[in-house]
Amino acid sequence: MEGHEHHVIEQFGYVAAFMTGLLGSGHCLGMCGALVCGYFIRAKQFSGGAAGGVSNAAPYVAYHGARLSVYGTIGLLAAALGAVLVSTGQIGLAQGVLQIVAGVVVILLGVELLGLLPVSLTIGFAPARWLRQQFAGAAQKGLVRGAAIAGVVNGLMPCSMTMAMAVKATTAPSVAEGGLLLLAFGAGTLPSMLLASILFGKLGPKMRGYLQKGAGLFVIALGLSTLWQGISYFRVMHKLVL
Repeated sequence: MEGHEHHVIEQFGYVAAFMTGLLGSGHCLGMCGALVCGYFIRAKQFSGGAAGGVSNAAPYVAYHGARLSVYGTIGLLAAALGAVLVSTGQIGLAQGVLQIVAGVVVILLGVELLGLLPVSLTIGFAPARWLRQQFAGAAQKGLVRGAAIAGVVNGLMPCSMTMAMAVKATTAPSVAEGGLLLLAFGAGTLPSMLLASILFGKLGPKMRGYLQKGAGLFVIALGLSTLWQGISYFRVMHKLVL
């Protein structure tokens, strides 16, 4: 029965990650919509108009494929880091503690998405100045190569939702499942990001705010499930080890 409950919680994690990305459309459009629009406008200018044609999907596939690849890589690295941290101590107890800490951090990041946290916990995965420079010059690197570079930079930009998913991934049962968790999140962001050039400016700030709050609630739910997992696991292992 416990194994079944664990499986259900893990499956909920993938669903919650996807729904966070999907409901985070407002956040994505507010934070990155202008970047996506601006990139493809510049790419169209540098390519003499070819980048904006609907017949040429390669730049869009490259951009979002690269962005999702970054998310998957972040998930793999986070899960690997979690495995290393667990292996440094008493495995069972360490895993429980890691899940408890991760759960608390994910909950706080969800509260930040709701706009209720007085300080920001979000950090970037690379220096902000370097990211801006790479993104600004990507359009000059060619249609597909430039789009891929811009997609990678987009994936590395500071984002509370991505950060929450990365923290959750540190508690994944395996490295591969950590990568899948971030890919599920990335898949949820695809609809809004693919249509950013159409939706940006048409989706009002109030609606974007509602969607962001929905994403925040899913992040908090994910954090609570991780926290509960950690407490339950720690209590079981505490009885067995001590």
